Parts: sequence; C-alpha cells; structure tokens
Amino acid sequence: MKTIHFYFDFISPYAWLGFDALPRALQGISHRVVHHPVLFAAMLKHHGHKGPAEMPGKRDWTYRQVLWLARQQGTPLQLPAVHPFNPLACLRLATACDPGGEPNRYVCEHIFRHVWCTGLDAADPAGMAQLSCAMQPVQDPSGPHVKQALQEHTSAAIGAGVFGVPTWVVDGHLFWGQDALPMLRAFLQGDAWFDGPDWQAVSACVQGARR
Repeated sequence: MKTIHFYFDFISPYAWLGFDALPRALQGISHRVVHHPVLFAAMLKHHGHKGPAEMPGKRDWTYRQVLWLARQQGTPLQLPAVHPFNPLACLRLATACDPGGEPNRYVCEHIFRHVWCTGLDAADPAGMAQLSCAMQPVQDPSGPHVKQALQEHTSAAIGAGVFGVPTWVVDGHLFWGQDALPMLRAFLQGDAWFDGPDWQAVSACVQGARR
C-alpha cells in the first residue's frame, strides 16, 4: 500500500476539486492519504509567483473554469463572498484537529465545504468560531505549536519541490493539480512509463530565454 502525501490550502478551488475527486479517482487502489495543510502564499513568495486570483484576467477565467469543472465532476461549489482571503484561520484549525498536525479527511472536508459550498466570507470570525466549535480541535488553533506545525508543513512541501496546490507526492514523484489525478492513478497502478525515459526527459531540456 502506497502512502500519498497531499499538500493543500483551503484557499484553492482546485484543491477542493482535487480533494473531492480523489476517492473516485483512486477507487480500487490500496492507498493511504496523509493530509498536509500548507500556506500557498508562502509557496508563491518562495517561487516569486502570483496566485491566479491576483491577476484580473486570470482571476475571471479561474472562477469560470472551476465552476465548470465542479459541474462536470459533480462537486458542489459556490464561490465565496470574498476571494482571495486570508486562509490562516482555516489552516490552523485543520492542523489543530490532530495531535500530529495531520487532519483526517472528515476534518478537511468540513473546512473545504465551509469555504467552497456556503457562499459566505470564509474568514469571517463568527463563521470560523462556529466551525471551530463543530470541529472540536485537540489543540489551540492560535497556539504556538499549531503555528509551528503549519510552518513546518509548508517548509517541508517547498523542500520536496512542491510549488502549487493541490499536490500529491508519492515516492518522490509530484503530481500537481486536480487534472493530474489520472497520472497519479497510473503511477499507483505501476505504469511502466514512470520508470521510462520520458519522466526524466525534462532535465535534458535546457532553459533558453529568461526574464
């Protein structure tokens, strides 16, 4: 049985789509998923990128595309009242719901649905207080241990080469984006392509123009 390390941030609609689709995508394959909440903004800063919702034209396309994708795969999705928002409260709550900082699927789904299925301001303090009461975290979400655990999750993800969310990591192989789920399934099924020359071919492609 393979262990899948799932790196995600509740701010990402693609992370919600990938989270919801994962059980169906891997149906019939023995696997274990470890959930790692990470701060996407820290990854963007590390790599010098902007998020899709920070660029006007791309922002509009992103929202239209995720609404279409949700409709296609049967995932409930309603745009939140405010986006992007500060996801730290959601991330810390998820981290606080497990002694080791690795929340289970039940916890993650509740928080994802709070963000992507209510149409509300996901960071609203009153709504977060209600969500926290329902989740009954085993640690203080605002405590230093939870903050440190979230920072460690994010640093570990960056160290593993993760640059975006959602990303699934198995045996050192990274699969980024909900559209990579078919590749992830093929890898877990032992597809020989992943041991062939194409997986490593990218390292032989020299970068030309830079800006």
